Amino acid sequence: MAASRVRIQEADFDAGAELAALQGTRTDIGALASFVGCVRGHTPEDDISALTLEHYPGMTERAIESMIVEAEARFGVQAALVIHRVGRLQPGERIVLVAVAASHRRAAFQGCEFLMDYLKTHAPFWKKESTPQGERWVDARVADDEALRRWGLASANAPGGVPASANASGEVPTPDAAADAP
Repeated sequence: MAASRVRIQEADFDAGAELAALQGTRTDIGALASFVGCVRGHTPEDDISALTLEHYPGMTERAIESMIVEAEARFGVQAALVIHRVGRLQPGERIVLVAVAASHRRAAFQGCEFLMDYLKTHAPFWKKESTPQGERWVDARVADDEALRRWGLASANAPGGVPASANASGEVPTPDAAADAP
């Protein structure tokens, strides 16, 4: 049985071991690209002492799997792995690994970046930051919506976000208005 391409877990991961397993003995893979996200802690903007991640079991894995299928279709990705941790994490701990294998570096880099942009906007995770001032849920960011838009995908998760279908004024045409446009 093949290993799962999506793992949601509380335990840490070994990125090097995961990349080696992703490639295995395949000789058709010419590039591996990966991204490891970590919990930020004490920054000039925030003093985060912990990050708690929650997810919707089953739904989260299916959403991420569909993202991988999309990356395969768009970029010729030959293999991919997404590991996302949940639970209470401390600053410096790893949160996510996105690893992509492809014949060439461009496809691997694009596939990896696409998956990370998609994860930030469409995967059903909820983040709560703990600070000296208390706990707060993390809102989606406009920058994440904009990152996904460059792939031609709509997202307006962030407060004040504008869907990809919006015009230069930020207005989203109705189906009737779009049909009437020259």
